[in-house]
Amino acid sequence: MTFYDVLTAETSKERESFLNIPLVKNAIRDGAPLSLYIDFLSEAYHHVKHTFSLLALAASKTRDERYQDALVEYMKEERGHEKWILDDIRDLGGDVDPVVKRGPGMPCRIMVGYAYYAIEHVSPYAMLGSVHVLEGMSVLLADRVADAMKASLGTHTEAGFSYLRSHGSLDMEHVAFFRKLVDGFEDPQAQRIIIESSRIFYRLYGDIFRDLGANVELQHAA
Repeated sequence: MTFYDVLTAETSKERESFLNIPLVKNAIRDGAPLSLYIDFLSEAYHHVKHTFSLLALAASKTRDERYQDALVEYMKEERGHEKWILDDIRDLGGDVDPVVKRGPGMPCRIMVGYAYYAIEHVSPYAMLGSVHVLEGMSVLLADRVADAMKASLGTHTEAGFSYLRSHGSLDMEHVAFFRKLVDGFEDPQAQRIIIESSRIFYRLYGDIFRDLGANVELQHAA
């Protein structure tokens, strides 16, 4: 069994918990109102805009040259993706100025803050927990959510879905890159850090969707 297989097995409980979040299940099946989709994109903007900086921080903190080289490759790929999200919001008729100015919700703030903390004070390898969860869930779910959203909105255009599409099945090469990278780690301590950080990021990333779902319930109750 490769380490990637071990990582997948050791985090299966957390992955299932994420996939069973009501908002996630409903979005895959039925899509979501346009306002909720824009709220999701807004939160995505506020964590994606930190990806390059987090990768750079991890690269500056590690002496593992193989890992450092991989982080540099990730940086080349991930730079500027937050701009795609703003373009999607505009394409959907949303106003990006409030999105940029008001900042993220509390769960997003906590996830991003923890990512910086973990890289700085736990280990640079903690960044791989974030990559495993956010990228892995995107590849698994993004195309399905985009298709469900298009059906629920009654649209046939791809305008407004560039972020999801780019992180869906088109991102399979990144998963293969990640798998090859983590399979190269033989140090048990590094492996433990990657597993534990993945468990944490499943919870923290999931909290963003739990919070969005709770906001929808409050709006309906009002």
